[in-house]
Amino acid sequence: MTERLTIGEFSRITHLGIRTLRRYHEQDLLVPAEIDPVTGYRYYSPDQVRPALTVRRFRDLDLPLADVRRFLDAEAAGRGGAAGGDADGDTARQVVATHLRRLEDRLGRTQRAVEALRELLDPRAERTVTLEVLPPQRVLAVSLDVSEGAGLDWYDAAMRDLDAAAGHRPVLPPGGRYAHELFTEGHGHATVYLPAETPLPPGAPAAVREVDLPSRTAAVATHSGPHDDLDLTYGAVGSFAARHGLRAQNLVEEVYLVGPRDTGQPERWRTLVAWLMVPDHA
Repeated sequence: MTERLTIGEFSRITHLGIRTLRRYHEQDLLVPAEIDPVTGYRYYSPDQVRPALTVRRFRDLDLPLADVRRFLDAEAAGRGGAAGGDADGDTARQVVATHLRRLEDRLGRTQRAVEALRELLDPRAERTVTLEVLPPQRVLAVSLDVSEGAGLDWYDAAMRDLDAAAGHRPVLPPGGRYAHELFTEGHGHATVYLPAETPLPPGAPAAVREVDLPSRTAAVATHSGPHDDLDLTYGAVGSFAARHGLRAQNLVEEVYLVGPRDTGQPERWRTLVAWLMVPDHA
């Protein structure tokens, strides 16, 4: 018969407090191997040490209770050699992998927020902004009004239409022109484009049209890395325009020099941000 451990002994082995073990029992995360029907005393088996420590680590890492239960159930089924054991093992691994990705994403966001805050607290740190004239371009474009709470699905859909229209022809980096309300109000007009010198081909998606972008003056900065702190670059170009008394249009333009289409490494992304100015003749 497998040796049974009192809750006190099990607590000493796992370094989990007795109150914590009782709570894990109440939450159905770690049910004792045996409960005395007369005294109500909880007893654990040595085989439960590893699951107990696993639960502790998962809770330290904020894995939701439902996912902890899924993992433990799948692990138990896999160890038991029941039918579908391989599938149970896959389920357990998927629970862990999904949460690790969440943690990595959260850690990345935290690190980038810290870096941004350090920059903001350093009075000597300034992003390079120049006044430039962007040359005229012929582009294939999709224009739309983005509704509040739309997420970024609209951008992905527009790029799919543009890619379908452009086919495999080589093009310059894609870009977008966005009304400031898109950022200040959460909704507004947007135009997503791909530079293309050849005419719009027959059978292109109906949303795509040819647009001639005029020569335009802008306060320009190149943003390096992920878009989490893109607001710092926006702050730099907007401040530059204000300090120099320039009249801004209600548009900002972004050009994705290197982006998610080019690499899955956000630290390599490069985004040109152009704060568009009102033409002198306007």
